Amino acid sequence: MKSFLLLIATVLFILKSFGQSSEKYMDTKLPINERLEDLMSKMTLEEKIGQMCQYVAIEHIRDTKKKMKGEVLIEDDQAGMYKGMSIAELKQLVVDGKIGSFLHVKDATEANELQELVRKSRLKIPLLIGIDAIHGHAMIKGTTVYPTQLGLSSTWDNDLIKRVAKATAKEVRATGMHWTFSPNVDVARDARWGRCGETFGEDPFMVSQMGVAFTEGYQGNFGDNNILACAKHFIAGSESVNGTNASTMDVSMRQLREIWLPPYQAQVNAGVYTFMAAHNELNGIPCHGNKMLLTDILRNEWGFNGFVVSDWMDIERLFQTQKVVSGQKEAIELTVNAGMDMHMHGPDFLEPLAEMVKNGEISEDKIDESCRKILRSKFVLGLFENPFSDPGIVEKTLFNNQHKNLALEAAQKSIVLLKNSTVKGEDKKILPLKNKKRILVTGPNAHNHRILGDWVLEQPEENITTVYEGINAEFNTSQVDFINSGESLINPSADLLNDAVNKASDYDAVVVVVGSNSLRYDSKEKNCGENIDRANINLMGNQLDLVQKIYDKNKNVIVVFVNGRPLSEPWIKENVPAIIEAWEPGALGGAAIAEILSGKTNPSGKMTMSVPYSVGQITYTYNHKPMHLFHKFIDEPSDPLWEFGYGLSYADFKFSDLKIADTQIQKNKDVLVSVNVSNTSNIAGDEIVQLYIRDNYSSVTRPVKELKGYKRISLKAGETQSVLFEIPFNHLGFYNREMKFVVEPGEFTILVGNSSNDKNLKTETIIVLN
Repeated sequence: MKSFLLLIATVLFILKSFGQSSEKYMDTKLPINERLEDLMSKMTLEEKIGQMCQYVAIEHIRDTKKKMKGEVLIEDDQAGMYKGMSIAELKQLVVDGKIGSFLHVKDATEANELQELVRKSRLKIPLLIGIDAIHGHAMIKGTTVYPTQLGLSSTWDNDLIKRVAKATAKEVRATGMHWTFSPNVDVARDARWGRCGETFGEDPFMVSQMGVAFTEGYQGNFGDNNILACAKHFIAGSESVNGTNASTMDVSMRQLREIWLPPYQAQVNAGVYTFMAAHNELNGIPCHGNKMLLTDILRNEWGFNGFVVSDWMDIERLFQTQKVVSGQKEAIELTVNAGMDMHMHGPDFLEPLAEMVKNGEISEDKIDESCRKILRSKFVLGLFENPFSDPGIVEKTLFNNQHKNLALEAAQKSIVLLKNSTVKGEDKKILPLKNKKRILVTGPNAHNHRILGDWVLEQPEENITTVYEGINAEFNTSQVDFINSGESLINPSADLLNDAVNKASDYDAVVVVVGSNSLRYDSKEKNCGENIDRANINLMGNQLDLVQKIYDKNKNVIVVFVNGRPLSEPWIKENVPAIIEAWEPGALGGAAIAEILSGKTNPSGKMTMSVPYSVGQITYTYNHKPMHLFHKFIDEPSDPLWEFGYGLSYADFKFSDLKIADTQIQKNKDVLVSVNVSNTSNIAGDEIVQLYIRDNYSSVTRPVKELKGYKRISLKAGETQSVLFEIPFNHLGFYNREMKFVVEPGEFTILVGNSSNDKNLKTETIIVLN
């Protein structure tokens, strides 16, 4: 019966998708530019501005009304509704051509229902539907959830990251949606910030490379399985003055050019179609009203041809919280003139903007420019030909075997082995676990969906492998028990903790899964993720107490961190024999962790954020300036707890024969580097080869080292590979005292190894000639 109904739905979809129109802009044989201009010529001012208007969808509004119960929404970034507007009135706005885009659409059914409304409108312009598909299409039930961005970055695998984005796009498009608010190319430099897990880490070069991989995977050639990407949040919100989301950001133009802008410029060069402005102010100017950012740099300097969307209600915040204008009309005037193209979200935008155009306060050319870019995206995506989702495609695409295998691969490669040592009385390192008859799994993150991270709605239980479930399945010849030590990180239970501790001594190994909770649907327990920032970076609640007390009973302890931001617990590093950083590894994360523990998978992830020893070290990044640690702290170590680029393997690797093809570098000539990497162990493994540079003497201070290349390689036992790098000449450059980008002649050090720590790096010197 289900198959018959699906067949009927598919037939109806096909009939609906091939409606005929005599309008020139609907003629698929004509060039897009010709169709676009024909459509523009037929549109009223209100219809043009309507394309600039985005609303949350109907089912989201209904759900919000149940949850919020009339609460003020200006401080809420997740729930939306429109006071005084009925659902019927919202639908009529679509019919009247006054809405161009929706977000928070529930599923393919609702997407199709909204597109059906468009067919009643005068011009039948399809809707552009956006979604926060951040690490998979996870805001929709039944989709594939991949590791969060910080976990994906720990793979150091651009190709894998592109494949994840490509698979995500396929699921997004299958459900009738066309636009993801991703990639986040903020550079994460403060572990207090709750959104670290949404980023590719602390290094601008890496963030640029991986951000481009995401965008290329999403957008492809804009075929039927591609979607629009959105570079966000423009700019510099990830290192606010106090580590909290949307807080003040004051930064020099040098830092802006060296740290924050490069990943966004890389996005423009890669052809990203949309940008999203940041919540925060930059040097006193809100990013949503910052003409220097949205027009002077983005469009005039870089040549960006796409459109800019506001972040959630941030145009309203220009007057409601940031107080740079006195009302909504003034906020709209400021943001549109600065370079904003689309309002996220709701009413009180179209009418004030239309009035200002009619009064000559804003040029209609500006409206035409924004409308034209938004319409072009709909032509490029083929929405005028077919805006509907095919029910048959949905069932075949979401969480299919290919995507599940990719999610497992991504999780396996993202996990970082931080420590692996022997237990007193044993002659072998504790991992991989061998011949363990009884294994205990406990801890607040051991048997729930916190492995999924933020930007996820509740997923079917059968789609998710928890850490306990993964270990129980992998060690199927052992007795694997789960003891609930208490899941609450906010109000922990001493009784549940003591129950786990009292039973821990009876096991051959104890896996304690600790960390944070980024699940947005678990609001009472959420302690990480969007708008959930912290004053400290330790384990919350009684988690450290749990680890310490279990360790007192049983020294065969493995601590697994499942967390969305760097967490620092020096005691665990100093005492526990094995530590795994799993980040938030996604739907198959439990299986991947189990395979690391058993040795079926050899760990290969590397850290992409330095973990400060304590909150007092913030901001600490590996690419700091020479005087950063000239004087040391007197009350704790000055080095980080875990370094950028660090990660262990069960295999052993040796670097040798670092060579530079020509150490005398002529102007505009690339630097050719080779190094041999050998697997000196008896098991196969992957190594991450990292290349850094240091400008030894320069007219302005430069970082002690800067990442300029990385490659992930696979080596069989006893195998040696020669790894080649080609460093473009301009990667040796920087902004001089006059803020001109230059490559100065002089001496540079090339450093190659398997972490950012100097002791793990081979070095050679080159000379850049005049």
